[in-house]
Amino acid sequence: MMKEESIPLPRPERWGVLLLAHGAPDKLEDVPEFLLNVRGGRPLPDPVVKEITHRYSLIGGGSPLLRLSTLQAEALAKLIAHPVYVGMRNWKPFIAEAVRHLSDDGVARIVAVCLAPQNSRTSTGLYRKNLMDAVAQVHPGLAVDFIESYHHHPGLIEAFRERAEAAFLAARKETGGAVPVIFTAHSVPERTIAEGDPYEQQARETARLVAEGMGLPDYRVAFQSQGMTAEKWIGPTVESQIDELARAGVKDVLLVPVGFVSDHVEILYDIDVLFHDYGKARGVNVRRSESLNDSPKFAAALASLVITRIETIDGKL
Repeated sequence: MMKEESIPLPRPERWGVLLLAHGAPDKLEDVPEFLLNVRGGRPLPDPVVKEITHRYSLIGGGSPLLRLSTLQAEALAKLIAHPVYVGMRNWKPFIAEAVRHLSDDGVARIVAVCLAPQNSRTSTGLYRKNLMDAVAQVHPGLAVDFIESYHHHPGLIEAFRERAEAAFLAARKETGGAVPVIFTAHSVPERTIAEGDPYEQQARETARLVAEGMGLPDYRVAFQSQGMTAEKWIGPTVESQIDELARAGVKDVLLVPVGFVSDHVEILYDIDVLFHDYGKARGVNVRRSESLNDSPKFAAALASLVITRIETIDGKL
């Protein structure tokens, strides 16, 4: 009688997670090269480069974006049974470098998540194109599941609510009264929205859900960090909202950025320096909520997002 041989089961494909971010210069001397990357090799006028370099000098000489994104990746990796990588579109480590690392590690499938909750072709769309170009060149066999947006994920909303409510209650305690809240997100060109981009609607939905979680019936939504171009960008601007509140006699305002998940120049300069000084000149003290950064709730939200997607796909394989 022949001995029955066991048939080995196929090994499951190894999953990985790739977090994608815009990228930012780590030190002042990197700013010119970084700006060339952002603009696809098209140089900016020297005065603009000098102005942007000056802004980075005011926030410590470079951006903390990579350090914070790495912290978020490490926190996520502790919650899931899969390796987590970080890739940047405009600075090191570039997305192609991250794809090369996961290829070397034998990762066959990934979930790609942008560290920007709302979907816009000016951000998410560019990340996706960059990623797929890198996959085609570096790891053609890699299966990619790309999460388009998670602007209304309950875990994300809870993470934002926690930060916003802590700042709101601290402001009320210090001022002895209600403090108007302005939710902010990065602006995009008006033509982007006119062409069907969901970004503005998603940013407003994130703000609404966070406000509901705070029990906040009255709030404003504004858009910041408009580009240095002649075309129109969506509003209202944060400055216009500060102006309206100043004319109404308001002395304190709380900005709650819901279009960003970590500190970088749009937070540390545009809000902490530019808007603070803008408000001060009009008799308004501009405060802001703490960024998500190393928020355990944000890490848990990412874990929920990723595991749900992996389990859904594994169930279909």
